[in-house]
Amino acid sequence: MALRPPLRPLRRLAVGAAVLALTLPLAACGDDADASFDGPPQPVAEIAAVQGKTTAIKLDKGFVEALDGLGLTPGVTGAARLVKGSLVFPISGGNVSVYTPGEVSPYVIGQLQHEGSGLTLAAGGTTVRLSNFNVDPGVSRVYGDVAVNGSTAVTNAYLFRLDGRTLKDLATIKDGRFAVLEGTKVFISDVAAGLLNDTYGTKAVTDQLLVGIAKITVNTKSA
Repeated sequence: MALRPPLRPLRRLAVGAAVLALTLPLAACGDDADASFDGPPQPVAEIAAVQGKTTAIKLDKGFVEALDGLGLTPGVTGAARLVKGSLVFPISGGNVSVYTPGEVSPYVIGQLQHEGSGLTLAAGGTTVRLSNFNVDPGVSRVYGDVAVNGSTAVTNAYLFRLDGRTLKDLATIKDGRFAVLEGTKVFISDVAAGLLNDTYGTKAVTDQLLVGIAKITVNTKSA
């Protein structure tokens, strides 16, 4: 499905604090009385097995204009959808553990997986597919697989970088059954920029290209 136009540095502390806010309601926190300084640090909250729901990216106008300028036609693949100007990728699984800041670095460890969905960019008979996204909050990066004209070029590549300084406060919906975290900026990574430039014979794609603003909706029940 083709998309039509309405389609740094990372700060680990900001993203970590946001994920901390997200995960605390999702699992029981340890009692302070049980804390021990003799053993290794223990997580203050964790989601052992994330069950959905979605990561949506509200596409930035500049991103769409940049693609148009390069003659690239964006689209979606697999279970991804375009809804009211946002790319929506179902969360297929993952896990998150949160530690007390200062005890472990990074203090947010885990992943949010989006298997079976992705974004496509096509021009001049060449289609690049970026799919199977894996969000790593510990390093504020998004990894995924890259295919060119249906043939896998690389797996688990660093595709997007995140900037959490614009995060909004945590919200819950549907009687607390889902937690919503919105506001993280999503940028093309330097790795993905280089790949796209090489594929389409341009130098116009940079790691300053803002894709959009992320909105993560997570089921508050662990599997």
